[in-house]
Amino acid sequence: MSYLLIFIGSGIGGVLRYLLGSSVQRLTNGWIFPLGTFCVNMLGCLLIGFLAQLVESKGLFPRDQRLFIFVGLLGGFTTFSSFGYETVQLLRDGQYLYASCNAFFQVLLGLACVWLGYFIGRLI
Repeated sequence: MSYLLIFIGSGIGGVLRYLLGSSVQRLTNGWIFPLGTFCVNMLGCLLIGFLAQLVESKGLFPRDQRLFIFVGLLGGFTTFSSFGYETVQLLRDGQYLYASCNAFFQVLLGLACVWLGYFIGRLI
């Protein structure tokens, strides 16, 4: 049942990401900055922080609902929200070095992997 909840949430999150991202991008008249993706990522971070606080302070959402919302819906909406949440958790736990490394290397290596993928794709 957990996998089904994640599957359904991911599908909904992906559709919402597309709708919001493309709508924002259309409103910016094709501005070269990817404002649609930026807005999706920031909204996802805001939502995961807000909902995580409700889980921690109020005990809201049983396990299955948390899987649907956090892993499925927000995971399908943006994995950037998970990255932001995990980095903040490290900071809250006083793990400043790990938080800094997580932020730095995920961004740096993520970009490097995209470039590597392009390079490998050109070789084929």
